Amino acid sequence: MKFTKMHGIGNDYVYVNCFEETVNDPEYVSRIISDRHFGIGSDGLVLIMPSEKADFRMRMFNADGSEGMMCGNASRCIGKYVYDNKMTDKTEITLETKSGVKHLRLFADNGIAETVEVDMGEAILKPSLIPMKADGETFIDRPITVNGSEYNITAVSMGNPHCVIFTSEIGSIDLENIGPHFENHPLFPERVNTEFCEIVNDHTVKMRVWERGSGETWACGTGACASAVASVLCGYCKKDEEITLILRGGKLSIKYKQNGHVLMRGPAAKVFDGEIDVENAARNTPAQN
Repeated sequence: MKFTKMHGIGNDYVYVNCFEETVNDPEYVSRIISDRHFGIGSDGLVLIMPSEKADFRMRMFNADGSEGMMCGNASRCIGKYVYDNKMTDKTEITLETKSGVKHLRLFADNGIAETVEVDMGEAILKPSLIPMKADGETFIDRPITVNGSEYNITAVSMGNPHCVIFTSEIGSIDLENIGPHFENHPLFPERVNTEFCEIVNDHTVKMRVWERGSGETWACGTGACASAVASVLCGYCKKDEEITLILRGGKLSIKYKQNGHVLMRGPAAKVFDGEIDVENAARNTPAQN
């Protein structure tokens, strides 16, 4: 299987061009190639595919093999991939995802896309649509109990579910310990991505993320969008103003617009091209034997 390793501010995936390659059982393939000791090493697998309703289609799989609805960083990387590889000459393209068609705007220099802006669509705030087991029209700054401690969370869906917690000194949080308790909280029937945020000022937010199916990652585009939305809803930032999200892997620029749409702009980078014998890798992976 030929592939390209790419990342969006450290959120790294293995990308496969399914215009040329066929990937059978992508759930299984994602688990094998994502292993950082016995595989390629990544946060998951992304398939770039033909679409009947957009310019391109994305399927993304987490490191545990579960299929995700949407990935903002992967969306940007796909924009770069198809432009840099001359699969399109357009700087505005559409991308079909499991959470709808997204609109991408590419910013290129000498034929190479450097940054990509994605219209992530409207932020979903209604608990039943996130989904979560709670009544009402929103779930903003409300307390829940996680592993015996109380946290105030704001719930947002950006095509996938997120809960955002505002706290201080996020660098000292034991995310490996608390992350799984949030991910599998009974309030969220499809599990949840969790962002711990520290407000720097009314335009800047630091963030760490625990992604369902992958654990702590260096960046999460939908998580950054959800955190920006939550920052506005909780009164820390304002709509229609650029908010800089500082993640472990770098920075993203987010704008929560008056019409409810969220714009995300950030870099996308290619690491290398390669080829892997998936079955051979599986035979040498202890977890598969």
